[in-house]
Amino acid sequence: MKILFFGDIVARPGRLAVAQVLPEWQKDYSPDVIIGCIDNLAHGKGATEKTVQELLNLGFHAFTTGDHVLNSDKGEQLVSQENLPIVRPLNLPESTPGLGWRIIKIVDQEIILVHLIGQVFLPGDYISPFKAIDNLLNSSVLVDKKNIIVDIHAEATSEKVALGWYLNGRVTAVLGTHTHIPTCDEWIMPQGTAYITDVGMTGIRESVLGVKTDIILNRFIYAGTDRFEPAETGTVLVRAVIIDFNPDSGHAKSIKRLEKTVTIT
Repeated sequence: MKILFFGDIVARPGRLAVAQVLPEWQKDYSPDVIIGCIDNLAHGKGATEKTVQELLNLGFHAFTTGDHVLNSDKGEQLVSQENLPIVRPLNLPESTPGLGWRIIKIVDQEIILVHLIGQVFLPGDYISPFKAIDNLLNSSVLVDKKNIIVDIHAEATSEKVALGWYLNGRVTAVLGTHTHIPTCDEWIMPQGTAYITDVGMTGIRESVLGVKTDIILNRFIYAGTDRFEPAETGTVLVRAVIIDFNPDSGHAKSIKRLEKTVTIT
């Protein structure tokens, strides 16, 4: 089976670019499952039902979130909707609305999508992602499950790499999101887990992590306080990974970074 996973899709340019590129990648790679991180989907921060539906209409099967979705307007309502295949971080307090993992059913196969958020350099009431995933994998509901995809939404590369080693051989893939900068360390770990520290964003290149450049420069140089606004035009870098794995064993066979540019005017 093949999974196509998009890193953080940023604002309207990101959505438009995905709509242009996805048909080509579906033709070239024939993914069985398409997943995307929607933490920055709606105007660069959080997501809305409308923007999520745009991606569902394109053929997406499920979504991960991150640190912005639950802090955005109506975010808790969004992740609570049973008809929307969204997972919020598993290692949030138990009272948090939504689910930290979901089963994605594709014909006669099941994919388990798990979402974690890091603790290092990220303010928030998060329990250890290591303990959270341990509890889930050792629970009766997942003890015999295979084909487990983990999105670790974290700032520190060391935390992501450590989680990869901790889950080596226990899950199909550990895929990093959040920093918006792609890493070139994709590989199949010794016990069959596909790993990459960060898939990278789908957003405007002429920006600072998808935000208008002048706003960020003003903050760094003059301690500006202007609200973040996403860059709306320019060259969108569409970034994803395609993972091929054996559904019988849950072990990955290959992971490949994908990148394409689209001009949004």
